[in-house]
Amino acid sequence: MKILFGSEAKKAEKFFEEAEKEAKLSLCLRAHCGAVIVKDDKVIGRGFNSPPKNNSQFRTCLQEYDIPAGFRHDRTCCIHAEQRAIENARSRGHKTERASIYFTRLDENQKRTPSNRLCCTICSRAVLDASISEFILEWEDGTVRTWPADEFNKLSHEYKTPILKK
Repeated sequence: MKILFGSEAKKAEKFFEEAEKEAKLSLCLRAHCGAVIVKDDKVIGRGFNSPPKNNSQFRTCLQEYDIPAGFRHDRTCCIHAEQRAIENARSRGHKTERASIYFTRLDENQKRTPSNRLCCTICSRAVLDASISEFILEWEDGTVRTWPADEFNKLSHEYKTPILKK
């Protein structure tokens, strides 16, 4: 993991703003997330989390599932922002190798909210598979942090989901 400072952190801000615009397009009822893929300082892919085909008919965001304790499961019906950004870049003929992906989430007031954990194995695998070099997040301590894709994937798999009590 590396913390970005100075001009690198300032440059990242413009890409987080682009990811924020994407997050505002989300149709998910649980979380509004956005991602952009950047290569050579240009956005080559964009995505937000929403149900398949961006169709609310496929939305099951607020359903509760009876999932056994300790079983890892993605509780959303949505295609993740990172997955959509990868597909968007590829569908437009861009190569994602050696690119960076910026991710953000919005709170209930539509404000960007920093991250405090690496936990999505769905996205970490997709980013690694797309040969994207690094995953960049705004962290809860106010820093901008970047992880190589393989480290992001490893840490996501190590995260232990808290067991929810009914």
